[in-house]
Amino acid sequence: MIFFDLDGTLIDSNGVWLQVDHTFLGRRGLEISPEYTYTVGHSIFPVAAQFTKEYYHLADSPEDIMAEWRALAYDAYAHTIPLKPGARELLDKLRVQGTDMALLTAGLPELAKAAVTRHGLEVYFQGLFFAHDVGLEKKNPEVYRIAAKEYGVFPADCVLVEDAPHNCAAARSAGFRVVGIYDDFYAKQWELVVENSDWSVKSLDELLAKNLF
Repeated sequence: MIFFDLDGTLIDSNGVWLQVDHTFLGRRGLEISPEYTYTVGHSIFPVAAQFTKEYYHLADSPEDIMAEWRALAYDAYAHTIPLKPGARELLDKLRVQGTDMALLTAGLPELAKAAVTRHGLEVYFQGLFFAHDVGLEKKNPEVYRIAAKEYGVFPADCVLVEDAPHNCAAARSAGFRVVGIYDDFYAKQWELVVENSDWSVKSLDELLAKNLF
């Protein structure tokens, strides 16, 4: 079974979150830092919101922070974020082959569902698995064991297609095979993606051409 990450893998959305961060912090007269970007970029929503509150000593509650993030990001997910090049062609090929697929994302469910609906991706997946629903970040190997169990497969029979280096490492630790995919958001960590993956490609078009599946 193949599990696909969403943000930065199937859809070109990671830049949206940089803009959300800049807008959110700019409203409060605050500047974004590399440490902040790295931490929230690797976290599920509740963890990122709590970190933001503590990191910037905000009076806002985590719930209010998440609500503002959702409002800032929803329009982009529902209307403007494009698929990554080669995404539909790859999914079409795997669907024709009868390959079992599911989405495995740390993104907020309502935003992920908006993007999935906009691009008509439901037809490709047996289901959508949200790390948010089990309260774990994707850098925790247990997420992948839970996801495999959810779909009745062994981790050794699973592949994850993912752009975040630490998520790649966690999935391998859980027994998944991993295809690391390049995204500009993690450009400076590309070598880490390669190191933590069984295969690595610069694009979904390249993955399609390699005929790994």
